[in-house]
Amino acid sequence: MQVVLREVHDSDLPVFFRQLNDPEAARMAAFTVEDPTDWDAFDALWKRIRSSGDVARTVLADGDVVGSAAVYGEPGEREVTYWVDRAYWGRGVATAALRGLLAEAPDRPLYARTAADNEGSLRVLQKCGFRVSATARGFANARGEEIDEVVLTLER
Repeated sequence: MQVVLREVHDSDLPVFFRQLNDPEAARMAAFTVEDPTDWDAFDALWKRIRSSGDVARTVLADGDVVGSAAVYGEPGEREVTYWVDRAYWGRGVATAALRGLLAEAPDRPLYARTAADNEGSLRVLQKCGFRVSATARGFANARGEEIDEVVLTLER
C-alpha cells in the first residue's frame, strides 16, 4: 500500500468529520473535541489550522483519503497528531504517515500524547523514534472522564 501526504483540500474535510464521529475511533483517540457532531466548530477549527504556520496534511493510502496528520504549537512545544480511518488500523498507514510528517517538519523536540491504553498509537509513536517522557491525567471528551495519558518526546 502506498501512503503519501499532501496538503489538505476542502473536499477532505467531510471525510475527516466522518472519521471524527466514528465512536470506536473516538473512544480510542480519547482526547477529541468537545462536540464532534458540531460541523461549524469543526470547520472553524480546520480553517484556523490551515491558515496557521502549522504543518497539516491529508493522509492518502493508494490514492484514497484515509486520515490526517499535523504538527502544531509554539516552537519548543510543538506536538504531532494524526488520525487514520479505523478500516486502515494495523496496516502500517499511521506509521508511514507519521514518518512522512516528521520528514516535512524537522523541528525538534517534538511531543505527542496518547491515551495510556491506546497501545496502537503508542506503538506507532515508538516506531517513529518517540520515547515516553512523562505520564499525566487529562479529561478525555470522547470518554467523558479523566484518564491516564502518556507523553512522548522525539529529540532527534
